[in-house]
Amino acid sequence: MSDLAWIEAALTAARPQAVGALLRYFRDLDVAEEAFQEACLKALKNWPQNGPPRDPAAWLIFVGRNVAIDGVRRRARHTELPDEAAVSDLGDAEGAMVERLDAADYRDDILRLLFICCHPDLPATQQVALALRIVSGLSVRQIARAFLVGESAMEQRITRAKGRIGKAGVPFEVPGAIERAERLGAVAAMLYLIFNEGYSAPAAEAQARAPLCDEAIRLARLLLRLFPAEPEIMGLAALMLLQHARAAARFDPAGAIILLDDQDRRRWDGKMIAEGLALIDKAVRHRRPGPYQVQGAIAALHARAKQAQDTDWAEIDLLYGLLERLQPSPVVTLNRAVAVMKLRGPQAGLDMVEPLADRLAGYFHFHGVRGALLTQLGRTAEAREAFGRAIALANTAAEAAHIRMHLDQLMRSDAAVGAERASP
Repeated sequence: MSDLAWIEAALTAARPQAVGALLRYFRDLDVAEEAFQEACLKALKNWPQNGPPRDPAAWLIFVGRNVAIDGVRRRARHTELPDEAAVSDLGDAEGAMVERLDAADYRDDILRLLFICCHPDLPATQQVALALRIVSGLSVRQIARAFLVGESAMEQRITRAKGRIGKAGVPFEVPGAIERAERLGAVAAMLYLIFNEGYSAPAAEAQARAPLCDEAIRLARLLLRLFPAEPEIMGLAALMLLQHARAAARFDPAGAIILLDDQDRRRWDGKMIAEGLALIDKAVRHRRPGPYQVQGAIAALHARAKQAQDTDWAEIDLLYGLLERLQPSPVVTLNRAVAVMKLRGPQAGLDMVEPLADRLAGYFHFHGVRGALLTQLGRTAEAREAFGRAIALANTAAEAAHIRMHLDQLMRSDAAVGAERASP
């Protein structure tokens, strides 16, 4: 990995811990975020020359804190400051910071940051958007894409959320048990969006953005320690583990997408699968089903199948039916249509897909699934049109290349049919 790629991955992984610690120091979201950005700029300048620090998060916290203190000095020259010994760079300060990172001073920084961003004074959409921006550092464009809204609208949403927290005088502390329970749903949604931003990365970016998946899983485990009897958090952690376990098999050496049915299951991570299966089995025993548990159960059925043909599609169909009742969505119905196709054929799947056309007209996967179903039914002209629309909506080059492969197969098939008809 190049220096810049390694640095980007390190900064992404360190961000939640660094911003959380800086927020605890300065109790201001803007100051904490600006301090972290300044520290990142210094890292881009110093790390390639001096080599990586022993602990990137500790380095960024220390440098960001000093940068922000300098800013405080400039803005408030007449305000009494701590003794110089308390803020100066004396001795091996980075080493001391490393030793403290796992101690009580830092233990709750990330949770504090998560729950502040998910404050109930904010609408749910602003909670998740702000947490994605502040905790994970996703760009406004990335967040807007996740929410299927324009960049300017998302920028305004994040700005309003930060302003609202400032005006409300939100205490920068970990909330009590009741408040944590009330905000848990928003925190869980934010973690899954962070995970998906890493999981959906194209092959060329997968290694650099893998820390997003790892961080989301780590935070889910942390939530489980706070809420050990909450089945939805068990389901969320299981879902992410079971999906991330397939990471090594999802792309070929050229970066092309490998569909689930075609993946080499020997390359799946057995330890992650075992942990995920244990969590989902434990969650199901609570008999309080929720969306994350259902999705985790679906992922578990795929993980338990030794070969693609062993997949229990009937049970997956039933689970998607339950998910439609718990969390109605055209995307859920689209996914269920794939299970229906496996059970009852492409026409049954297409019958479920067609009514979704208006709501999913701008969704890449809708046109890809529809094109595949039409191909199986021999309706090649309509399939080509659907695949063409999918290519236009592809988010990555790998997605476009995957659909282009289907188009090329259609063209070869049509050419073969034409040659057969022309022969005497």
